[in-house]
Amino acid sequence: MSRQDTSKKKALKNLCRRYLLGILGCYIGAIGINLFILPVHLLSGGLSGLAIIFYYLMGWPIGVQLIVMNLPLLYMAYRYVGKTYALDTIAGTFLFSFAIDSTSFLAQYHLVQDTMLSAIFGGIVAGASFGMIFRAGTNTGGMDVIGVVVKKYYSIDVGTVLFLLNMSVILASAFLFDVDVALFTLVAVYASAELTNRFAAGFNREKAILIISQHSDVIGEAILAELNRGVTYFHGRSGFLKAGCDALYVVVNLTQVSKVETLVHRIDENAFLTVTSVSEVQGRGFTKEKIRYSSTEREQLIAAQNERESSKR
Repeated sequence: MSRQDTSKKKALKNLCRRYLLGILGCYIGAIGINLFILPVHLLSGGLSGLAIIFYYLMGWPIGVQLIVMNLPLLYMAYRYVGKTYALDTIAGTFLFSFAIDSTSFLAQYHLVQDTMLSAIFGGIVAGASFGMIFRAGTNTGGMDVIGVVVKKYYSIDVGTVLFLLNMSVILASAFLFDVDVALFTLVAVYASAELTNRFAAGFNREKAILIISQHSDVIGEAILAELNRGVTYFHGRSGFLKAGCDALYVVVNLTQVSKVETLVHRIDENAFLTVTSVSEVQGRGFTKEKIRYSSTEREQLIAAQNERESSKR
């Protein structure tokens, strides 16, 4: 099989995975609304919340409303953002709308009687679903389109725009129904936003460690030998003494952080070390199978690399 055929096969596989993830996310979100939000007369955030208001007042199907409400927004997506974004928005909007109406029968089942629990779990399920949809690289239209357009032309953060729009829906629910509905809806919207961010960013618990030391070479070799983790070296300059210094960057699992700290302090107790959380890691040792080399094989690879660099000079 040629490299081109392999690339096409890989692209098709990623496309199928993307749309399957989007479909799954839409149905999970629809089930969350019908199973937790509607039975206790709450609202969700975004355009869905506005459609739910009319559902309570007029009995109009939520999915059909979403399609109608999204029509001008779909035009905005195509006109002001781009064709690809608009196509993804159209697919997500119609799929989510269909999923809500096709699972509407679930609203008759009061799975959870407590309103607070319904708000929390409704928000969690909605957040997980939208996080999956965003991970798939698509969206369900609605206020997300408004947020993207406003950010593009007015440099206002998307999160701020969506927060203000969601607060408008919550205030409307307080005026049309009662304050309790508005407050429980606020809980659901907050839980949804938190889970959306978690799913969209990833649940990886890896840590990135930056080490600045005069013995970075020794520390790097120790990490390679004892933890079997790859390291990257940087050459910098200290701000106080204006002297050259070496920095070392490594990404490890959560359980390996203390091992790295112990190793570093054993070699250089004056080393400067920072540990930061990483949302997502892709590559060897994490999303791809780790390759283990013996010391002899590694020396041969280093020699070959040095020879290639010398031939380029």
